[in-house]
Amino acid sequence: MKSQWCRPVVMDLGVHQLIHFSISFLSSLLETENTSVRLDNSSSGASVVAMDNKIEQAMDLVKSHLMYVVREEVETLKEQIKELIEKNSLEQENNLLKTLASPEQLAQFQAQLQTGSRPVTTQPPAQPVFQGSGPTA
Repeated sequence: MKSQWCRPVVMDLGVHQLIHFSISFLSSLLETENTSVRLDNSSSGASVVAMDNKIEQAMDLVKSHLMYVVREEVETLKEQIKELIEKNSLEQENNLLKTLASPEQLAQFQAQLQTGSRPVTTQPPAQPVFQGSGPTA
């Protein structure tokens, strides 16, 4: 099981890297477009459309990267939820068993925990079932 405190740090680092990459990518696109506009020295409709297309492409790329990061985080959270549900179920079962156990059984269990020995069953062993000794279906 992974450490709980590592996940937010890794997530924060991934988001930070994604944002940094996205900003760098957008900046490089805009600088390239601005350079061509400066060289062209015109504000024609074609250069505006080209710039809009590049911005749209960059935004789509940022969106796809963010969706990927979000999907990974959702999967991580689903795993955590499953683990917590299982832990909660085991704790409820443990509490139920504690309430149903007699004080002598609890004392015996505590003693066994301290000595590290295996629990001793007080029930008689199950009767063996022999094949062919009963009515056939």
